[in-house]
Amino acid sequence: MKRPTNRPFHLGLALVLVCVTAVVVAGFTTRDRCSPDPLRERQWALDTLKLPEAWDTAEGDDTVIAVVDTGVDIGHPDLKSRITAGWDFVDNDAKAIDQNGHGTHVAGIAAAATCNGTGVAGGAPGAKIMPVRVLGADGSGSDENIVRGIVWAADHGADVINLSLGEGPLMANLLQGGVLNTAFQYAHDKGAVVVAAAGNDGAATQPYKVTTPVLIVGASDPRGRAADFSNFGAQDAVTAPGVDILSTLPTYPVQATVGNDSGYGEMDGTSMAAPYVAAVAALLHQQGRSPDQIIETVRATAANPRHLPKLGLGIVDAAAAVAAPK
Repeated sequence: MKRPTNRPFHLGLALVLVCVTAVVVAGFTTRDRCSPDPLRERQWALDTLKLPEAWDTAEGDDTVIAVVDTGVDIGHPDLKSRITAGWDFVDNDAKAIDQNGHGTHVAGIAAAATCNGTGVAGGAPGAKIMPVRVLGADGSGSDENIVRGIVWAADHGADVINLSLGEGPLMANLLQGGVLNTAFQYAHDKGAVVVAAAGNDGAATQPYKVTTPVLIVGASDPRGRAADFSNFGAQDAVTAPGVDILSTLPTYPVQATVGNDSGYGEMDGTSMAAPYVAAVAALLHQQGRSPDQIIETVRATAANPRHLPKLGLGIVDAAAAVAAPK
């Protein structure tokens, strides 16, 4: 399987795509009235994270997840009911239309419409998606736009901010310079939880200052081990599924949909792991927890029973998180 590659300021992921055929899943329900999502049986990550059990307690209602990325297909049938106002820092307008595919995939993982009889289920079915476009059609962008996107999201009501960005050498230099650390602190002080992908170099790294309030997320595979491409070693990092992750893709031609017009596909990367943790953060936000409480709860309830070093604190457990005392 092709693994994610990294370029400075480019998306750290592989576009491992498959066309998908709808298979109706009987008996799946998170609500009293549910039209099953046809592709739910292929979403192994939801079960690994125990998200369906967590939905009995919270679904992320009244929570806004900002996807600071390449934009989102706001007309996608599995996303359009979840979209709230966003901004495009590439074209400087309010459309934030995804011309790459990555942001749409991330958005579906976090909060695709669930029990709507269409496609896939999102990690936080009750949450809204705020599309903030800071990366262009080729997946690249500037540090200035990334910072502006974080600040804009925080200023416009984001409760959770997801950053599924690459971890190339130039990005590492930027982080050591403190630009994103400062933006993360600003967002935290405005009341938002920042969730960031660890990166895909397969290397030990501490991407942000230890004191920066951010949930760093590595990727795991279906066997419960760290994905071979996932960075590791960051203090208090957690892990979530990031291999063969099925989610939404644009319903129009872009880089990620070459040869695939289904509106769905699979990708690998810590970029896919981060929005699952953003979804869990949204569930905890609905419970009235503060950003610090959310970060601490996610970390405290992550499970690593085999003490695998590359999993950090462990794989996130949504059911345990929502059941934890405040």
